[in-house]
Amino acid sequence: MSDERDRVLEPAMDCDRRQGPRAAVVLRVEYTKLNAFFADYTRNISHGGTFIRSDDPLPVGTVFMFRLIVPKLSSPIALRGEVVWAKAPGQPSPPGVPAGHEPGMGIRFLYDSPEQRAAIAETVEQLMIESLGPHLYAKLMGRNGA
Repeated sequence: MSDERDRVLEPAMDCDRRQGPRAAVVLRVEYTKLNAFFADYTRNISHGGTFIRSDDPLPVGTVFMFRLIVPKLSSPIALRGEVVWAKAPGQPSPPGVPAGHEPGMGIRFLYDSPEQRAAIAETVEQLMIESLGPHLYAKLMGRNGA
């Protein structure tokens, strides 16, 4: 019943290990680093995580709170995430990330509860449908119909 959904929700940020489709979605992301406020942008999003474009990425392994600003929502989505890979300007791409990738960081979403995971999954699903269209989304997710 939920096996397919659980498979898709697995957080896999290395490009070669992704288990679900990504949608090109540009959203404003806000977070703090050493008491400094940052506002960067996502480039894509999936059920398990996102890529944040940044010239000053956080170190790999950093767990931090961030807010996704989704225009259609009345308030930002507060999330906890972990940096699973990072690339600063002028550095080579890390293993598993295509050569020449733009600077930034791959973030794996961390959930505090199954309810939070389900709520974020629903929001991300809507963003993906809007980005890809319902037919392509259904095809990529292996669902018939739609």
